[in-house]
Amino acid sequence: MKLLVALGGNALLQRGQAQSLENQMANIRVAAAPLARLATQHQLVVTHGNGPQVGLLALQEMAYDAQAVYPLDVLGAQTDGMIGYLLEQALGNLLPPERQIATLLTRVEVDPADPAFAHPSKPVGPVYDAQDARRLAAEHGWPMGADGAGMRRLVASPQPLRILGLDAIACLLAHGTLVIAAGGGGIPVARSNDDDKDGGALTGVDAVIDKDFCSALLACELGVDCFMVATDVEAVFLHWGQPQQRAIRRTTPRELAACDFSAGSMGPKVQAACGFVERTGRRAVIGAIGRIDAMLAGTAGTEIVPD
Repeated sequence: MKLLVALGGNALLQRGQAQSLENQMANIRVAAAPLARLATQHQLVVTHGNGPQVGLLALQEMAYDAQAVYPLDVLGAQTDGMIGYLLEQALGNLLPPERQIATLLTRVEVDPADPAFAHPSKPVGPVYDAQDARRLAAEHGWPMGADGAGMRRLVASPQPLRILGLDAIACLLAHGTLVIAAGGGGIPVARSNDDDKDGGALTGVDAVIDKDFCSALLACELGVDCFMVATDVEAVFLHWGQPQQRAIRRTTPRELAACDFSAGSMGPKVQAACGFVERTGRRAVIGAIGRIDAMLAGTAGTEIVPD
């Protein structure tokens, strides 16, 4: 089978953990084991989040020189290289030496007029307490939003329109390469509408594309048999965090449309998975990174099938 597994940022760096290299490497080694097992039997594309990493890098850049901060597209490319390297290293240590692994920095086109630019909604960076969040918002002009019991910086998150380099990903996959691509939702670029000025050239955009939406688009374009969203929770839950919470095991896009999920965490995952199922007629699964094998077998996570 042809599979796409989207690793959530929280699957690579768990909530509340210090954003150290050691912690990230330890989590990536945990994720690599089930991914390597899948790769021995199936064609595999891996995407990943980078919200914690890109937000921390932006904070470090600003602390170093607040007047010369790189935009989020450049910082996203840097984190894609770092996370891709760590994933390659971990997977390469588990797979046969002849198995090829490739990490691709993936540009993704967005609409410069996307309304998301006026309404930042994507959480990035560390989780702050209320006092630190207020201080950083005042110092840097950052919008802040709730994330669990804390607060995180919010940035613009436009919708992905087109994945550039799709043919290269498909070619590598067809030749047996395990491909790591579209990290962090891809590197956002937009085409100028002023053809007289620069011929509609693509330029980087100071934003972060939602990893789940981009992964679903890539899964559709590649024609994968199953789209899997691996995160830090066992499944999609109704009434999350309340005494009556319960896991949803098998459902459809229509059933999930009647439910309410957090826009900052599970909401995009559910929406992206449902979009893939509706567009392709194939199934999607959302669940814990350590249960990927069982998720594919239909015995773990939340399986979403056509209505």
